[in-house]
Amino acid sequence: MTTPLELVVLDMAGTTVRDDGVVEQAFQRAAERTGVADRMPWDEALDYVRVTMGQSKVDVFTHLAGGDREAAARATAAFEDAYAEIVAEQGVSEIPGAADAIQGLKDAGLAVVLTTGFAPVTRDALIAGLGWEELIDLALSPVDAGRGRPAPDLVLTALLRTRTSSVAAVAVAGDTVSDVESGRRAGAGFVAGVLTGAHDRAALSTAGAHAVLGDVTALRGALAQRALLPLVAAS
Repeated sequence: MTTPLELVVLDMAGTTVRDDGVVEQAFQRAAERTGVADRMPWDEALDYVRVTMGQSKVDVFTHLAGGDREAAARATAAFEDAYAEIVAEQGVSEIPGAADAIQGLKDAGLAVVLTTGFAPVTRDALIAGLGWEELIDLALSPVDAGRGRPAPDLVLTALLRTRTSSVAAVAVAGDTVSDVESGRRAGAGFVAGVLTGAHDRAALSTAGAHAVLGDVTALRGALAQRALLPLVAAS
């Protein structure tokens, strides 16, 4: 018997929030200001940032710094400052239709939690910039959960905070391999990749996505097609 969903966990940058290269720009500024990536060729460092999109930023910088956690902490702070600067310069916008998609999931009886690899200060600035404070149930960063993606902690913390009955009643959607792996490791009942961010269909499918969607606006339809929406909403 199919378990109706109670909770949807959605990634932010690249899934619900437009990125437009902001993460890479912020990384470049942080690297220039701190020298955190000086131990390797620039192209190699940038490739690592792209491959690890969606993961905790301090974990990414720890790798780039050769395990030097103090250097990683300085670089992470520089990254968060740079990201805030770029958002102030360019503004923040949603993936087209994301707010309506989130409201549609809420209307179907689901809780919606946003997750990110950003620190809370950056996460909350993005949510405020979009005016989504009342739209979502909760937003989580790695510091709220323990470990960042691809560990299952963010998904499981969302489950606990919303008092969702089981992991089978959770859906996860994101644009990166780390998002998909996190959902699968948590045991989520449905895990979707979306093609509006860092990784392509092949990468998301290989990571174990149950479905790969064009964007987040297709999620409710995919859930309805699989009879995963709450029975009260589906009836």
